[in-house]
Amino acid sequence: MDLLDFEQAELYFDEPLAQDVARLLVAAADAYGTEEAESLLLRANLMAPQHLMVLVALYRYYFYQHRLEDALLVAESTLAVVGRRLDFSETWVYLREANLGAGVMRSMGLVRFYLMVLKATGYINLRLGHHETGQAMLEKLVELDSHDRMGGKALLEVLHQSHHDENDLLRRA
Repeated sequence: MDLLDFEQAELYFDEPLAQDVARLLVAAADAYGTEEAESLLLRANLMAPQHLMVLVALYRYYFYQHRLEDALLVAESTLAVVGRRLDFSETWVYLREANLGAGVMRSMGLVRFYLMVLKATGYINLRLGHHETGQAMLEKLVELDSHDRMGGKALLEVLHQSHHDENDLLRRA
């Protein structure tokens, strides 16, 4: 399966969004950089807590505000929402290629989205110093994405290089 095959793939932003929630997202974008933006996004999230566009907007807000702990919570919630839609195991740890194949029968776009969120969640875990979890998430991504369409191998290589550099420094000390 080629995760870059976009033909007939419904993407997260194709899902219909209620007008009042859409207005909140637009208002939050207009208010970006102010305290009001977060409250608008949180209101949208209360109104549509499982809508992927709302979750992505909230995640991006926290990520770009460098509020990584909050971004991690949203990313984990997003994995759970998408995982349920695809009938995946409750945790990414047990995900196998066969699960992806079954998920593709529901939605290639959602499978690709799930893997992108897995990558983002792994990255945030690394940034927060949760190295074992972040590395395990990226290793799972690479295991499932044998063609490396999501780019997980590059992040793992950077991680391995930084561990190698740290070990060199410790040996020299």
